[in-house]
Amino acid sequence: MNSKLWIRKALTMSLTVAIFATYSMVALAGDSRTTGEIVITGNTGAGAVTVNGEPAKSGRTIFSSSTISTPEDAGAIVNLGKAGRIELAAKTTFSVTFDDKSASGDLTAGSVSVLNAAESVSIKTLSGEMKLNAGESATASSATSTPKPAPTSHSNIWPFILVLGGAAVLIIIAAAHDNNVNLGGSATTISPPR
Repeated sequence: MNSKLWIRKALTMSLTVAIFATYSMVALAGDSRTTGEIVITGNTGAGAVTVNGEPAKSGRTIFSSSTISTPEDAGAIVNLGKAGRIELAAKTTFSVTFDDKSASGDLTAGSVSVLNAAESVSIKTLSGEMKLNAGESATASSATSTPKPAPTSHSNIWPFILVLGGAAVLIIIAAAHDNNVNLGGSATTISPPR
């Protein structure tokens, strides 16, 4: 084949792969983590409600594995979307874990109430684990405990491997395919006279 044809093929394939990879990465970059929202009740002054050690205001986004602490004069309601709503009383420390369908948590101080939930909420206290349905409450015992470290998350690399593998297959197919394209025979073209 002539060199211009190979250059055109290589350029076309490179641009196709670049566009495909760009649009695939945009689609894969979407965050699929489920979020919740916190609503502060009571006094929102000096002794503020904290999320992961930072002062929080009503409307703040809550992620799974967040630790929420309430002072003695304020409480909070954690809205977890379809997973339900959990109310934290004053002087409560609660580490919440949730996804689209279910919620669970570790209660180290204070008390929590399940306002509503799609499934029962699993609550770990110092005295054991219990499952709460809507309208039920749990209280931590007075003993102290050591907090558990938050679970680590690992990124999912398989979509990127599939994109790169697909691009490699397309490049191999394009390089092996000859460039003979027949679009419908050998018709004669006649230009009109001037």
